[in-house]
Amino acid sequence: MSNIRKTDQAQLFVWSDVDPDHEADFNQWYDREHMEERVRIPGFTGARRYRAVSNAARRYLALYRAETLAAFTSAAYQKAFTKQTQWSVTNFGRMSNTRRRVMQVAQEGGFGWGAALVLVELKPGAVADEQVNDLLEGLMKEDGVLRAHYMVPDAELSTPLPSEASEGRVLAPCLAVDVSSEPIAEATLRQLTEAFGDALREAETFRLMWALDEHDLPALED
Repeated sequence: MSNIRKTDQAQLFVWSDVDPDHEADFNQWYDREHMEERVRIPGFTGARRYRAVSNAARRYLALYRAETLAAFTSAAYQKAFTKQTQWSVTNFGRMSNTRRRVMQVAQEGGFGWGAALVLVELKPGAVADEQVNDLLEGLMKEDGVLRAHYMVPDAELSTPLPSEASEGRVLAPCLAVDVSSEPIAEATLRQLTEAFGDALREAETFRLMWALDEHDLPALED
C-alpha cells in the first residue's frame, strides 16, 4: 500500500529578500504580527518561517498551510488585505525579488515539520505525477526525512506581490521535503538534483526559524 496520499489542502509560499538595513524590523513584523494575522484567518491551519542556508537571492521563506484552496478566496482572506496595519504596509514595501505562489498540496507523505527544509522547483510539465509519487515513496524511506509534499500552483490565485517582476514569471510545481538536520537537507538536495536532472528549475535548502499552529493561538478578547 502506498504511503503517499492525495490531499485537498493548500499552501502559500512567499519567498523574498529584504534590505539588511530593514532586516531586524522585517523579522519582528513577521514574528509579532504577520504570522499570527494570517493563521487566525478561518481555513488556515498554521505557518512556518525559514531562512536560506546559502547566500541565496531570496533569503526568507514563509509557508502558510490551509485546509483547501477555498481559504484564499474567502471573505475573511480578502478582508485581511483591506485592513492592513501601517507596519504591514511598510514591510510589504520592503520585500524584494519576491515569489508568491498559492499551491494545491497534490501529494504528501509523512507528518510533522523538520529543523531543515529542501525546496525544489520543477519545470512545468517536465515530470509526471507517477514519477513524483515514486520519488516521494523513496524519500520517505530515508533516515531523517520526516515529510514530503508535492505542490502544484494555482494560476488564478498566485497573484504576484509588487516586488515580483511580471515578465518571464513562471508558475512551477514544487517539492518540499522536511528533514531533521541541515546535513540531511544537503544530502537530500543532492539526491533530488540527480533524480530530476534537466527537469529541475531551482533548488535551495533552508533552516527552520519557527512554526505556528492554529491551536497555539489564544482566543481573542472581545
